[in-house]
Amino acid sequence: MKKFYLALGIIIALAAMLSACQSAPQGPAISIDGAWGRPSPKVATAGAFYMLIKNEGSEADSLISGKSPACGTVELHESYMTDEGAMGMRPVQDGYIEIPAGGEAELKIGGLHIMCIDKLEDFDIGAVLPLTLTFEKSGEMTVDIEIKEP
Repeated sequence: MKKFYLALGIIIALAAMLSACQSAPQGPAISIDGAWGRPSPKVATAGAFYMLIKNEGSEADSLISGKSPACGTVELHESYMTDEGAMGMRPVQDGYIEIPAGGEAELKIGGLHIMCIDKLEDFDIGAVLPLTLTFEKSGEMTVDIEIKEP
């Protein structure tokens, strides 16, 4: 009986070691958490979307574009401090947002974000808008953006 328990213990220990040795998925493994949009008045022509983009894979990926039936144009933007000390917005440098292997990119107020230009729908609290993101390696991924207060 002692041999049985010893063998069982060894098998359990080996299984635990093998599961601990599993590597990250090959290539990028993109997921989106907490996607939301900021409400904007009906007269405003633009709105903003925020989210956390995670990459649990072994290879970096890049968010290269987006599209939505709620927007005439979708652009990847960043906030920055102007020389005059005011906050400004501009398209991201190089035209993409990198999501490093095993890392994340946080799109948030005052930082990276996605701009909806020439809004085609109202951004009222509670509205849910589709947004399709295009990644360089992972292809397209559609997420629902809930419009809510920050």
